[in-house]
Amino acid sequence: MNTKPLLSWQTMTLNLRNPFGLSYGVSTTRNSFWIRLRDDCGWGEGAIPYYYGISHESMITYWDRMALRTDPLPETVEEIEGWMDMDGPAPARCAVEMALYDRAARMAGKPLYQLLGLPQSKGVLTSFTISISTPEEMAELALGAKDIKVIKIKMGGDNDEANLRAVRAARPDARLMIDANSGWSREQSLDMLSCLEENGVELVEQPVVKDDLEGMSIVQKHTHLPVVADESLQSVADLEKIAALGIRGVNLKLMKLGGLSTAVRILKRSHELGLRIMLGQMIETSLGTTAMAHLSGLADWVDLDGPLLIANDPFTGIAYKEDGELIVPEAPGIGVTERKLK
Repeated sequence: MNTKPLLSWQTMTLNLRNPFGLSYGVSTTRNSFWIRLRDDCGWGEGAIPYYYGISHESMITYWDRMALRTDPLPETVEEIEGWMDMDGPAPARCAVEMALYDRAARMAGKPLYQLLGLPQSKGVLTSFTISISTPEEMAELALGAKDIKVIKIKMGGDNDEANLRAVRAARPDARLMIDANSGWSREQSLDMLSCLEENGVELVEQPVVKDDLEGMSIVQKHTHLPVVADESLQSVADLEKIAALGIRGVNLKLMKLGGLSTAVRILKRSHELGLRIMLGQMIETSLGTTAMAHLSGLADWVDLDGPLLIANDPFTGIAYKEDGELIVPEAPGIGVTERKLK
């Protein structure tokens, strides 16, 4: 019998290249966790921002409990979800499940997307996120990403219209997406629509608070732009409600959904319902980002720029062309290795 703990975990403090401002506040660092199955046979990542209300202590409690399990690890994709202990926070479960999928794909000698039966990512562009700041600073960041074709602008602050106009003036060539992170009321959302449409915005993400699906539906009815539910989508049941209300898009994130099994299920169901799909993430390293990138062959939009926002990414995996096109590893598993930081 193998007497080693099933898994180990360690904290990673991620230093951001620029202060990251959202409707919830501003941060210069984020914490994430690296999960390693025994004998380093599979890796996962757990990350969640403070505004989701999930404590790191609750995640660590889950991992410490999982480390004591003595039953055999699952060998196939079909066994993974049934093996999981679902009594724990979504990002903690996600990290363990990610490591199990990494292990299974390594054992099968396949990249993760092939193990999941998904198409290869080809020509997929990620957006580059510009967080809330002054119009001048946001325009400067947009110019600094002059080769990136898709820019995502965080909103929900005091100068949203001025910020949008500044970024558009700096980058008249770029595709623009807007994310309010629940920062607007219904009235503010409706008032912003003309400005968004005038500036050629492609979509508006999570304009109102997560529980106000009716409000999001009202916003959708007043614009031709797709309204995309992010914080409002945390389960398959949420997806069905969103579709029934006529909201046209959803943003899938592994950490909020609890892992790859649920994400793939929602991805496929979204296609059946005719919803447009964004793949997103929290601020994560190349480990979590690469895992999600393996799903990008079925996405309409991709917001997987975490490694571009971090100054001390501990891993190599996903890579980016100058215009933001994703290069997803073809190595077995997730395809991530440890970076030797200077």
